[in-house]
Amino acid sequence: MSRLLLLGGPSAVAHLAKSLHSAKHAGYLPVAAFTPGARDQPRIEPNSGLPILGSGTDTRAVLEAIDECQADAVAVSAGVQLHPQTIRHLGWELAARNVGLIMAPALTDIAGPRIHTQQVAGLPLIHVTTPTLEGGQRVAKRLFDVLVSGLLIICTLPLMLLIAGLVKVGSKGPILFRQDRVGKEGKHFQMLKFRSMVVDAEARLSELEHRNEGKGLLFKIKDDPRITRIGGILRKYSLDELPQLFNILAGSMSLVGPRPPLPREVAEYEHDVRRRLLVKPGLTGLWQVSGRSNLSWQDSVRLDLYYVENWSLAGDLVIILRTVRAVFQSSGAY
Repeated sequence: MSRLLLLGGPSAVAHLAKSLHSAKHAGYLPVAAFTPGARDQPRIEPNSGLPILGSGTDTRAVLEAIDECQADAVAVSAGVQLHPQTIRHLGWELAARNVGLIMAPALTDIAGPRIHTQQVAGLPLIHVTTPTLEGGQRVAKRLFDVLVSGLLIICTLPLMLLIAGLVKVGSKGPILFRQDRVGKEGKHFQMLKFRSMVVDAEARLSELEHRNEGKGLLFKIKDDPRITRIGGILRKYSLDELPQLFNILAGSMSLVGPRPPLPREVAEYEHDVRRRLLVKPGLTGLWQVSGRSNLSWQDSVRLDLYYVENWSLAGDLVIILRTVRAVFQSSGAY
């Protein structure tokens, strides 16, 4: 692990420390913080618990902090109140001491292929492109959805017929459960699932709200009494979602995309969360391969927005492959 001194504004330092602590496989260990120009700073950063070694605005103060925490590298983040010439001199001093210099701009959840660096007047300007589902890309994604969903329907048809029989025999009620969901650009559609609950499950929802274990706007109960015996098995391995292949074939959903939300959830969305609705909801997505119901509401939103901002066909293929593993592990499925 490379010992890292975080250099920047208080909020930027806290965010960078949190991000690096959640990705220890990257090999960076934040050991201290330095907040140039900040006033009345505590000795300990409250969010990350890192010691704050100073707030001076000259190169010597930063170098003393590096010696104190024995840092292998310095990460310069947003909000740093240092003159560009000071940062340049700091780079020279770090090079002489064999200490690495890392620039951490205030860009979050941006995939690598979207970032391009261009030298302009001696400045390394970072250009960020935004992928859009237009023209050929939109056609390619739709063609991929139609071909793969059609193939999966043919391959899983015997299994779906078997599940339909088990659902019918297991409890009274229809085989399929139809639920109003919100799709691309806020359009409503009927999402199909194999029924995994008793017939009056929606009517009993109000009785169970006090037992909600879901995060944010989501309603989830691990041991939901409304789930039938066969429904529990279907949910564990996500087999209840197989009928959504017909939603994909019809065009209301995609193989990969954000989680299809309920109308009552969308009604409480904040402005930025509505960016989820820029693309079709998916049978699977980053939310499913990253923990499903175990995710916090904030993490679920962040993953969905990351997908919207960084969509690519290659990324869809990776998510589908990761979905196979997630389904067999059945982690977070209830």
